[in-house]
Amino acid sequence: MITLISYSFLQSYWWIIISLLGALLVFLMFVQGGQSMIFSLPANEKQKTILVNALGRKWEFTFTTLVTFGGAFFASFPLFYASSFGGAYWVWIAILFSFIIQAIAYEYRSKPANVFGRKTFDIFLYLNGALGPFLIGTEVATFFTGSQFSLDYMNHVKWANQWHGLEALLDARNVALGLAVLFLVKCNASMFIINSVSDEDLTDRSVRKLIINSVAFLVFFLFFVVSLFVSKGYAVDEVTGNVVMEKFKYLSNLIQMPVVLILFLAGVAGVLYGLITTIFNGSRKGIWFSGAGTILTVFSLFLIAGFNGTAFYPSSFDLRSSLTIRNASSSLFTLKTMMYVSFIIPFVILYIWYAWRAISREKITEEELSEEGHVY
Repeated sequence: MITLISYSFLQSYWWIIISLLGALLVFLMFVQGGQSMIFSLPANEKQKTILVNALGRKWEFTFTTLVTFGGAFFASFPLFYASSFGGAYWVWIAILFSFIIQAIAYEYRSKPANVFGRKTFDIFLYLNGALGPFLIGTEVATFFTGSQFSLDYMNHVKWANQWHGLEALLDARNVALGLAVLFLVKCNASMFIINSVSDEDLTDRSVRKLIINSVAFLVFFLFFVVSLFVSKGYAVDEVTGNVVMEKFKYLSNLIQMPVVLILFLAGVAGVLYGLITTIFNGSRKGIWFSGAGTILTVFSLFLIAGFNGTAFYPSSFDLRSSLTIRNASSSLFTLKTMMYVSFIIPFVILYIWYAWRAISREKITEEELSEEGHVY
C-alpha cells in the first residue's frame, strides 16, 4: 500500500506535519512569554527565582520543538529553507541568537562563581522572551504578505534589497502578527504560572498581567486576521503553476476548507475561554484551554497558507519565484523515507506528556526550591 502513495499526498502530508510542529512551538513558547516578564512580574528575588525555575523545567521542550520544526522544514521543503535562510538571514540570525543566549542563561545563571552575575543572564532570558516570539510571528506573517526575493533557473536566491528580511518590519500586518504572538505567549505564561506555582501573591500578579496582555493580544490578533481576510492573496494555478493575486484569497481558503474553518473557530474559542475562565472565574486550568486553542488556531493558519492552491512562501517582488508545497518539496524518495520516520512522532508526544506530568506533579514552592539540588 505504501508504494501506491502519491507524491502529491506526501507533499500535503508533510505540510500538515510542519503545520502541527509550528503550532506546538507557538504553544510551548509560553516559556518565552514568561521570560519577557522577568523584570515586571515578580515582586522580589524570591518570586523571580520561582518564576525562572517554573519556566526552566519546560524550556527544553520548546527548544527541542524549535529544532525539530526547523529540521523537518529543511528535509521536507528544502527550497524554502534555502530561500528564506539564505535570503532573509538577518531575521533568522536574530532568532537563533536569542535562543542560543537562552540556553546559556539557563545553564549558567545560578552556577557558583558566576562572574557575570545573575542580572546578565536575566537580560539574556528577557531578550529571548521578547525577541523570539515577535520575530517568529513576524516571519510567519510573510507566508501571507510575501517577501522580496527572486530565484534564478538554478534556484539561487537573490534578495531585492539590502535588508534581507528586516524589511518585513515595515508592513503593519507582519508587525501585528509578531505582537499578537508575543502577547499570546505572555498570556499563556501567566496562566501557566497560575497553574504551576504555589505563591498567592505571584499568581495574583499574574492575573493582573493577564488582563493587560489579553487586551493587547486581542487588538493585534483581530487587526491581523481582518487585514488578512480582506486583502489579496497569492493563488496558484494547479495546472500551470503560475501565481496570481486573488481578492479575498485567504478568506476563500477558510470557507472552501470547512474542516479548517471549524479548527480555526474552535481554536479561537479555546483561547478566549481560557482567558475568560482565568480572569473572571479564578480558574487555574485556563492554560489547557488556551494551549489547545493556540495549537488549533496556529495549525489552521498554516493550512490556510499552504493548501487550496496557495503559495506558502510568496514573493512580492517576483510572483514566479513564489514557493508552493509542490515546487519547494523534497524528492519522492526523501518524503517517503521521512514518512516512515514520522511514525515515531506519537511516541515522542507520549514521552513529552509523561515527562511533563512527572515534573509538574507538585506545584512549585519556595520551600521546594530551597531543598532541591538543582536550581536555575
